[in-house]
Amino acid sequence: MNRQRFSKKRFRKSKLLRLISHKYIFLKSAIFVIMVTMFFLNSCTIKEIKPPSETQTPTLRPAKIALALGAGSSKGFAHVGVLKILETNKVPIHMIVGTSVGSVVGAFYSYGIGAFDLQKLSFQVEQKDIVDITFPENGFIKGEKLEEFVNKTLKNTPIEKLKIPFFAIATEIQNGDETVFGRGNTGQAVRASCSIPGIFRPVKILDKFYVDGGVVSPVPVDAARRLGADIVIAVDISSSSERMPPSNTIETLLQSIHIMYSKLASAQLSRADVVIRPKVGHIGSSDFSKRHEAILEGEKAALEALPKIMDILNRLRLEGRL
Repeated sequence: MNRQRFSKKRFRKSKLLRLISHKYIFLKSAIFVIMVTMFFLNSCTIKEIKPPSETQTPTLRPAKIALALGAGSSKGFAHVGVLKILETNKVPIHMIVGTSVGSVVGAFYSYGIGAFDLQKLSFQVEQKDIVDITFPENGFIKGEKLEEFVNKTLKNTPIEKLKIPFFAIATEIQNGDETVFGRGNTGQAVRASCSIPGIFRPVKILDKFYVDGGVVSPVPVDAARRLGADIVIAVDISSSSERMPPSNTIETLLQSIHIMYSKLASAQLSRADVVIRPKVGHIGSSDFSKRHEAILEGEKAALEALPKIMDILNRLRLEGRL
């Protein structure tokens, strides 16, 4: 009987020990699982996977190429020849800044009249279409016809609506300041830019009077720079050692003024990237009969400058700026 009781007690004791042992093993396993889970969670939190770093190259601003067309009266037909060569060789033009006759050609081209169509227009226009002689009252020519001709050709398109950004340079006569017209009436701005002192009457715009931009900026290189140009291609038609003797009073005045313009232009031309100099000294300042020669001289001069222009374009392309 006692042995039976002892046997039951031992059985209960061993059963209890087994139960405790099982619970201990279970608890130990649970703790192990929790610790492993926490370890992996911590590992995920601490060791953040980052993508491989990429070297960022700075974005270069696209280069802006400006064409600065200078003063020179009827010698300005040479600008058409220059444009023909630039257009044929796909030289990009992002801005045109013109003084005097340069503003006339520049406005037409900026409007969208191609160089070859501009040549046709050059052969069609006559002095009577743009010159309105008047009794000398601060000038022989009123300039109204020129303004009307420009606006009619451009269908009254204001400057800011032209296809290529365009700026006309004039001189405020009261203080001698250079004025850049980049908005408003295109014909009026061109007229102001072309109003050669003593030949054209000054142009009144609002409460100010303006004369030819060549008085202060015969070839507007500096204006083009201020307007954001990185590269300036300047066309100088005022400088020449082959000037013909003037044949009349107006020709004498014009030639004298262009000699002055030539001296003024030298400083700005030194700051241009490329200078194109058509040989038009033999063409009179009011001589429309040699417009074909002027266009040819513009073509020749542009062809001479073309290798330098193409070198600049190739460099800009390599830099990713064109």
